Amino acid sequence: MSMIYSGFSKRRLALSGALLLGAFAPSWTMAVAHEAKSGWRYPYACCSDRDCREVSNAAVTEGPEGYVIRVTGEVLPYTDKRVRNSPDGVFHWCSVAGKMDGRTICLFVPPRSF
Repeated sequence: MSMIYSGFSKRRLALSGALLLGAFAPSWTMAVAHEAKSGWRYPYACCSDRDCREVSNAAVTEGPEGYVIRVTGEVLPYTDKRVRNSPDGVFHWCSVAGKMDGRTICLFVPPRSF
């Protein structure tokens, strides 16, 4: 009798564990992006949850070819899909692993008045 009970308990435990695992699995795959200082959320595709930050106007210049990331010298053409509108009117730079010498993932630019 205890073998039947123990077999039933193991199956029930396994089923309960599978259901519990299934209930939490969607939360593992859902991406939650971190926020800019002003409160808007960086898209996960840009930030990988920690790669973006606000940068000063001096950190990004505009040249004939596009936006220049001064610290790396990288040029992003104005039509590059990584260039996005900044929701709060300041520059935000997303680089690989959030490193200052990392390749640009996204650049949020303020609107221009010209």
